[in-house]
Amino acid sequence: MSELATLARPYASAVFKRAKETDATAKWSENLAFLSTVVASKEMAAVFGNPKAGKGKIGDLIFDICAGRIDEEGGNFLKLLLQNNRLGLLSDIAKQFEELKAEDEGYADVEVVTAYAFTKEAHNKFAAALATKFDKKIHMKVTVDKSLIGGVLVRMGDQVIDGSVKSQLQQLQKALQ
Repeated sequence: MSELATLARPYASAVFKRAKETDATAKWSENLAFLSTVVASKEMAAVFGNPKAGKGKIGDLIFDICAGRIDEEGGNFLKLLLQNNRLGLLSDIAKQFEELKAEDEGYADVEVVTAYAFTKEAHNKFAAALATKFDKKIHMKVTVDKSLIGGVLVRMGDQVIDGSVKSQLQQLQKALQ
C-alpha cells in the first residue's frame, strides 16, 4: 500500500502543480475522480485481467468511456499513465491530489466514526472543536458504528484519535492480562 502511495506521489504533485498554474483545481478533481472510478470498476478489472487486451485496446476503451467527460489535459495525463503502466495508481493519485488541494485551501477532510448519530448541535460543536484543534476548516464525514459502544474515532490523514469505549475496553483488557 505505501509503495503505491510512493509511486503515485510524483504524479499527484505534478498534476496539482499544473492545476494551480491553470487555476483548474476543481476541474482536475473532477477528472481524477471520474478516471479513478472508471479504472476501479469491476468491468474494467475484467478487461485488465484479460491477456488478449493490450495497452492500445485498454487505452481506446478508456478513452471511449471518458469521451466528453475529461478535458484535453486529462486525456494527456491518461495517455501518460497508460504509457508508463500506471493506471492502477489513479485512485492513489486522486486521493493525494485531494489532500494537496485541501492543504492548499486550508481545510481538512475528517472521518468521524461514532457509536450514535450526532444531533445537528453536537455535529456543529464537534466540528468547531476539531477546527480549533487542527487549526483548519473541517469537512466532516460522519458514520455510525454501534460496535464502538460509545465515544468517537477521528481520522484526519494519517492522524487517528480513538476515543471510543471499545478501544478503552481493549486497552483495559491488555493491561489486566
